[in-house]
Amino acid sequence: MQPPPAPAPAQAPVRRRRLWWHRLIFGLWYRPVDVFDEARDRSAWSAAVLLCLISGGIGIVSVDAFRAQWAVDRTAALQLAGMAEAGVLLASLGLGAVTHAIARTLGGSGRFAPTASLFVVLFWVTDLPRLAIAAWLPANSTFVQAATWTTWGFGYFLAVLLIRGQHHLPTRKSAASVSVQMLAALALLKLGPVN
Repeated sequence: MQPPPAPAPAQAPVRRRRLWWHRLIFGLWYRPVDVFDEARDRSAWSAAVLLCLISGGIGIVSVDAFRAQWAVDRTAALQLAGMAEAGVLLASLGLGAVTHAIARTLGGSGRFAPTASLFVVLFWVTDLPRLAIAAWLPANSTFVQAATWTTWGFGYFLAVLLIRGQHHLPTRKSAASVSVQMLAALALLKLGPVN
């Protein structure tokens, strides 16, 4: 009679690497699928807030009204910038919340914090090049318009990948989950200054 087999040794739980904000931000440009797999079910609020502040700051500084106010009264200009930054943060959170709500309505199973924070991250990561170009070139230049459409298209693509991975939805429903927000952002944030 053979002795019973020895129990298998207990395996230590697999620890996931910490997702540092710089790996998340830069990784979205050259390996988005891997980054979204690594970021699955993780929130990225620190990176989201950092990008909101940077993007809002670039956008505010590039506005002629802010520059004129800065020349007249720097204290008032800074107060205006602070209110604008708060508005950018709230609007970004709203975009992420709406994205999560629509994805859940369409049958998604993802959690709020990862979906909303990662949506904010990818939104501003893809918009930063346009903001930087628009800060130096005339808003109606062909190069700025080309950057607007290119960054918007890339952001839309990344948003679909994000929802598909976080909420386990098919591509068609993932695209529907982000269409309203991305079209609103295109009309209000991106094409508004160009026109």
